[in-house]
Amino acid sequence: MKKEVFDFYDRTSLKSYNLDKTMQDQLNALGALDVFTRKHCENVAAITCRLCEYLHCSKGFTEYCTICAYLHDIGKIFIPPQVLQKPGKLTEDEYAIIKTHTTIGYNMCMKDPKLRPYAAGAYYHHEALNGTGYPQGLTKKDLPYEGQIIRVADEYDAIVSKRQYKTHIGISDTLKILIENSKPNTQINASNALKQIAENAKLGKNNPAIVKVLLKVVLDDIYYEIACSQDYVDYLEENIKRLQTVQKYYNKMIQSKTEDKKNYFLEYMKIYLIENETVSNFHNIFENYKTAYEVRKNKINNLYNEVKIIKKLKV
Repeated sequence: MKKEVFDFYDRTSLKSYNLDKTMQDQLNALGALDVFTRKHCENVAAITCRLCEYLHCSKGFTEYCTICAYLHDIGKIFIPPQVLQKPGKLTEDEYAIIKTHTTIGYNMCMKDPKLRPYAAGAYYHHEALNGTGYPQGLTKKDLPYEGQIIRVADEYDAIVSKRQYKTHIGISDTLKILIENSKPNTQINASNALKQIAENAKLGKNNPAIVKVLLKVVLDDIYYEIACSQDYVDYLEENIKRLQTVQKYYNKMIQSKTEDKKNYFLEYMKIYLIENETVSNFHNIFENYKTAYEVRKNKINNLYNEVKIIKKLKV
């Protein structure tokens, strides 16, 4: 029997799984305030959905966890724009304000019967297994599984996505950060007087099993992006070859000494020109194709390099 897969962005799913007008209005308000945050919410939901599938979660839990992830940053609606969208590093006071989005989002969800079932996304996504997260500093025994999953998805997208206030960090470098955050805190040893602290010291911030699955999700995405880019490269190659032929006949036309010869090569050129291409503009189009081809080829090569690095990563 074929396994039933939950597609969060399928129109039927969006209608069936309680993403009704109430939720959409909340999220539209979030998007109107900050396009980066809205896109981030969508990315985290998509990654969470994929993580749940790789973790072999039930369809029901996957639906629930994904919607929690979609709503995880809803509290940022009430964070002042000058703080939320600040281009530089936050001060301690500003960071304290940002951190309140977890409890604000939780309270928003709890006050709305339609959002209440998904309050965990807002409340737990910045908690850490070793107790170093917020707002409550929970540890593994008190941190729900959905919070552990959404934390990994949130951290990955927050680091890898280029924002207005930071430079881009590569995919493999982002994964290295998440892997490092899944390792124990070696600065606290097991002989510590407080047993609970010693136990927590054996944990990192992230669940390593979830981070390990994230690597598979990311590799899938990279291979898909390579395939799409390669299709476009193939399209560009076809058009470059075609316009090389046009260029050849154009050169012959220019070099011809009689009008008959010029017209002869001109007619051959027209055979290879397609819609919106003319004798006068094909040079620019040709150069644009060649530039796009080099950009895409470099992108594919860079993605393959990322794949090599990621395959060597150990969680």
